Amino acid sequence: MEGLTDGWVFVDASTDRTHWHPDISRFHDYWREITPRGQLPGRQHFDPLDIARIMPRVWMLDVVQPGPRFRYRLAGTMEVETLGMDPTGRWLDEVHDAFRTRPDIASRYMAAVETGRATYRFGRVAFVHDREHRFVQNMILPFAADGVTVDLLMILSIMYHSDGVEVK
Repeated sequence: MEGLTDGWVFVDASTDRTHWHPDISRFHDYWREITPRGQLPGRQHFDPLDIARIMPRVWMLDVVQPGPRFRYRLAGTMEVETLGMDPTGRWLDEVHDAFRTRPDIASRYMAAVETGRATYRFGRVAFVHDREHRFVQNMILPFAADGVTVDLLMILSIMYHSDGVEVK
């Protein structure tokens, strides 16, 4: 698939957005729109109605300290469908063994928390999903109620079948 990297990158003004799904672009642009100058946006800045069309693909993780450890706050309907269950209220590392066993996965979430920077990835599915969903394009956006300390991650995932066709 064009643009497939299997790695993740921090997102900044110089990031190549050529292969980004339009919903990934909208998600990131919205986050930038609500970001107060010199701070991170908090949950209080976010209105799901502003991105209602893409909310079924959004999932939110509370960043629980010490650790940090990640707990599902919300899973959009498409995420629930592809996972085959609703993970709301459960720990990420209990829902997805790969989070515990593959340091490359956990490092991305930790990097978003530690740096307060958005990350982008397009690659093979790392977490267990519907067996026909083989590739994912996603964005992790950090949020901080106090503008500094990341306490929430919002993720938008676009899933693709093995033939490269987007899951709708």
